[in-house]
Amino acid sequence: MPSRKQLANAIRVLSMDAVQKAKSGHPGAPMGMADIAEVLWNDFLKHNPTDAKWVDRDRFVLSNGHGSMLIYSLLHLSGYSLSIEDLKQFRQLHSKTPGHPEYGYTEGVETTTGPLGAGISNAVGMAIAEKTLAAQFNREGHNVVDHNTYCFLGDGCMMEGISHEACSLAGTLGLGKLIAFWDDNGISIDGHVEGWFTDDTPKRFESYGWHVIADVDGHDPEAIKAAIEAAQAETSKPT
Repeated sequence: MPSRKQLANAIRVLSMDAVQKAKSGHPGAPMGMADIAEVLWNDFLKHNPTDAKWVDRDRFVLSNGHGSMLIYSLLHLSGYSLSIEDLKQFRQLHSKTPGHPEYGYTEGVETTTGPLGAGISNAVGMAIAEKTLAAQFNREGHNVVDHNTYCFLGDGCMMEGISHEACSLAGTLGLGKLIAFWDDNGISIDGHVEGWFTDDTPKRFESYGWHVIADVDGHDPEAIKAAIEAAQAETSKPT
């Protein structure tokens, strides 16, 4: 059986090959977040590749949508209807692998992302929907609505005003089924971010009422797994 490192590297290789073939794209997020994605999708994400519209599936949102080859690689490797030929058509007109994930084009893509901050805001909406439906339909011993919403986001998402508003609301509403992963790599398309992004992000989210797990090594599968387990254990706050 392949090791975790080999599985994560499969994501990286598919992503960088597709970007290279297209001569266009953003390889940074797939390179940096492959280990986190491998642990999440293999050990935690509740989904069914043969039934992508299963109502009680977990939701996964790639808010930093320019890193779209990350989700395309995951969908291909997980058995969704996305072939290696589809990956070879990355960023080509009318392909199933457009430059940013687009709802309706690709099976397994939950929402269109690209404008930074919009993905995490959509994820907040999905978590609100889950909480509302669970309150309406669940009964003791019969949790017919019981799923998590997971979201990957980068520094650019954190800079957008819409993400501030949505994340503040998530804390206020106590969306305990919402788990977000911030790719704190300190780099953007314009270079190192310290010249224009100096927020104390963990403190900001604590002030919103979030459960914050800081300083997780995103390349250590055991640390990633422990962080996700801790996030799932906190049911009264988003993490």
